[in-house]
Amino acid sequence: MVRIAVLGGGNGSYAAVADAVEAGHDVRWWRRDRASFAPLGDPATLRVTDHEGSRDLPVSVTGNLGRALDGVQVILAPMPAFGQSDLAEALAPHLADGQVVYLSPGSFGAWIMMERVRAAGCTADVAFCETGTLPWLCRKKGEAEVRITTRASRLPTGAYPARLTDHALDLLGQVFPGAIERCEDALSAALMNAGPIIHPPLILMNAGPIQHFDRWDIHNEGTQPAIRAVHDALDAERMAIREALGYGAPHFPLADHYTTSNWMYGNLAHDKLVDSGDWHEHLDLKTHRYMTEDIAVGLALLVSVGDWAGVPTPVASGLLALAGAVTGRDLRKEGRTFEALGLAERSREDLQATLRDGA
Repeated sequence: MVRIAVLGGGNGSYAAVADAVEAGHDVRWWRRDRASFAPLGDPATLRVTDHEGSRDLPVSVTGNLGRALDGVQVILAPMPAFGQSDLAEALAPHLADGQVVYLSPGSFGAWIMMERVRAAGCTADVAFCETGTLPWLCRKKGEAEVRITTRASRLPTGAYPARLTDHALDLLGQVFPGAIERCEDALSAALMNAGPIIHPPLILMNAGPIQHFDRWDIHNEGTQPAIRAVHDALDAERMAIREALGYGAPHFPLADHYTTSNWMYGNLAHDKLVDSGDWHEHLDLKTHRYMTEDIAVGLALLVSVGDWAGVPTPVASGLLALAGAVTGRDLRKEGRTFEALGLAERSREDLQATLRDGA
């Protein structure tokens, strides 16, 4: 049994609570707004639906972050990347030596959150970890139920600082048995993030039907050969950056998601996603997380790391420019980039040493 705190009220947080409770872990669930838990009832009960059917699980909820974190070993934070700075400042007074914070995915949020907690005066020896995808394909059904279409079978994970990798992956392996796979460090894990590869072509190349129809499934009728070709070209740039930085295989090519059972979500994941119908939904191109997180954060990061590593990224840069035209923002300038993080002038050796040993 692992003592776990789950933070947030999004799709991933609901799925995290459901799976952790059902696995027999000691789970505390925190949301900033305690009143948001009201639909769960008193005592709080969460309904989970998956391939085994539906069942109700008792859950422990709180609006007190200190109480949620007291004595826990693993902190699961499947929250938007653009909320990581604020979350880090809230966590700073409560973190303790040995705790593991898991961002799924992170978009190099491990670096940002460590910087923020240190700036807030926290000296706890904590591992901030991140992985390449949300561990669940899932959707909330109201505020008291989550539907889990499938679960990740492979979660490439890196820790910051990397010297804590053994400890962190041991704990995470108990939460996600058989799924955790070792990455060299947090930047390696950030360059496994599938969101900035799969979602930008899907929303930008489907912009017409997304804005015309009330609901559109980018993974069903929205996934066509031309878009898959852009996926492959974009993913080739990501993998070229990983290789240029000395990160080893497997690189988890996105093509495996569509063609084999060897990707992060395992067998027939794309078919299960489409068959569920849960992604036939309304998308606002300016406010959806596919834009505000996967592009403004993840894709901007990828382009900037490519510049820093000397690897051309014409497809990623083009998609980032198109997204900027759609949103009316200069995402290369204001997105999450190595320049914004103060890393553009760091040498590769210097950055890798910091990633290994900590700030």
